[in-house]
Amino acid sequence: MPKIFIVILNWNQPKLTLETVESVSRLRVTGYGLRIVVVDNGSDDNSLAELRKLTRNAQHATPKQIELLINEKNLGYAGGNNVGIRYALKNGADWVLVVNNDVSVDKDLIIELLKVADKYPKVGVIGPKIYFAKGFEFYKKRYKKEDLGKILWYAGGEINWDHAWGSPRGADEVDRGQYDKVEETDYATGTAVLLNAKALKKVGFFYDKYFMYYEDTDLSVRMKRAGWKILFAPGAVVYHKVAQSSTIGGDLNDYFITRNRMYFGMLYAPFRTRLNLMKQAVFLLMGGRPPQKKAIFDYFVGRMGRGSWR
Repeated sequence: MPKIFIVILNWNQPKLTLETVESVSRLRVTGYGLRIVVVDNGSDDNSLAELRKLTRNAQHATPKQIELLINEKNLGYAGGNNVGIRYALKNGADWVLVVNNDVSVDKDLIIELLKVADKYPKVGVIGPKIYFAKGFEFYKKRYKKEDLGKILWYAGGEINWDHAWGSPRGADEVDRGQYDKVEETDYATGTAVLLNAKALKKVGFFYDKYFMYYEDTDLSVRMKRAGWKILFAPGAVVYHKVAQSSTIGGDLNDYFITRNRMYFGMLYAPFRTRLNLMKQAVFLLMGGRPPQKKAIFDYFVGRMGRGSWR
């Protein structure tokens, strides 16, 4: 029977994290063992007090084991989740399901993911179908009322190597069954992703250098280049309260996406793309927004991880 560990990262958002833990605690556990690991990523609010209550209560309220790991400082999405992944592998995990702390899951999520894992050999990473949680759609006025809750956020990932960025397939589309086939995909988003322990032991974890953003795309590329498959599993369903973990379009996004796109592109992209990235870097240094200027400077001086962000 496979052992599944779910890793949920918290940073100063105990209420949101508890809602996600409550959701995964309702998973139907049939044919696999389940342990839930919450990693507090150096929170400086009341997170630890709330999360400790959760783990104490869970010992009596649920057969699913919930454990709390504590990071002394914020290691970012990549480093913070790596702590949970290492713990899972050390304790015999066969698969590690990493989920954001702003999601809710269908009760058969893991059952559906494991169906795909059992059917296809050499699978390193499996991504579920992810919807915008109802009310969290970007363009609510665009849709009919009955379509809300069925708006896709991720139905596979596509990497554009001309520009060195990844984008979720199907984003903002109403799900009408157009992406209901299990198939290989370019990358799986870290919002909710099932990772094969055997593959992780060979390929490695998220690169801490990214801190946040692009680490999931990077891991997918490394998995593929090592011969592991990245699959999209449409029968496995997750709902995402988009932009609750970080603010879309803010300075934080601007900084990390700009810097990490440079790092990712210069590491993996074709020569022509790398040349264009260098030209863009000069342009941003001269006339970009302040977070972009800082991001490009930090890339060139090798200031990765948290970088200049405080």
